Amino acid sequence: FFQFCLVGASGVVVDMGILSLLAHFTPLPLLLAKAVACEIAIGNNFLWNDCWTFREARSGRALGARFLRFNGTALAGLILNVMLFGALVHGLELNLYLANGLAIGLVAGFNYTLSRHWVWGVSIGQPKPTAWRG
Repeated sequence: FFQFCLVGASGVVVDMGILSLLAHFTPLPLLLAKAVACEIAIGNNFLWNDCWTFREARSGRALGARFLRFNGTALAGLILNVMLFGALVHGLELNLYLANGLAIGLVAGFNYTLSRHWVWGVSIGQPKPTAWRG
């Protein structure tokens, strides 16, 4: 979970950076900008999780299949993330960066559980993948 969270932290940086650029320099509506930023961060997170976090567990499925599963899982997280973000920004009138950080944090456990079990196929009770040794 620690590695997954470190990868997620890099995704937060990507998400925040893209959101900032889109929110300030494009005419995109804020929620669409958030969705685009989140999807780019999903790609970042997949690559790092596949190469590092779940490296030992990836042999059972092709790269494309893992990416489709990860993106599908992340899509559920993205929908939840955007809904929470919208509620925090529009409902509670929080700063968009604080709202974004909170929404990302709240969805992290959901994403980890689905990724571990459905994308990379690590079963409950199965030892977690070993850390990258190289």
